[in-house]
Amino acid sequence: VQLVESGGGLVQPGGSLRLACTTSGFTFSAYTINWYRQAPGQERERVATITSIGGITDYADSVKGRFTISRDNAKNTVYLQMNSLRPEDTAVYYCHLKRFGDCWGQGTQVTVSS
Repeated sequence: VQLVESGGGLVQPGGSLRLACTTSGFTFSAYTINWYRQAPGQERERVATITSIGGITDYADSVKGRFTISRDNAKNTVYLQMNSLRPEDTAVYYCHLKRFGDCWGQGTQVTVSS
């Protein structure tokens, strides 16, 4: 299983970023995929989830209405569109799935600062 996140960077408050998690090594369409984030000195927290069947989505309260998770099963990729970014969204963002245990990508840094 390989998960590779991309799309992070430095953005001003109120700005937008689109993260991508490109995957390989498993049947992508069969798995629920999550985005997590971890800020310095804080625990890793789940941000968004998209299910395998039906593409049902769920979000942490802190990002509801601002972030959108989506998936492209043809490209084995999951996305996280992040709008109206705030300084408190600054963190390393990770792609995650459970397959014989937890599988994580290497993460991508998102920094929201003026």
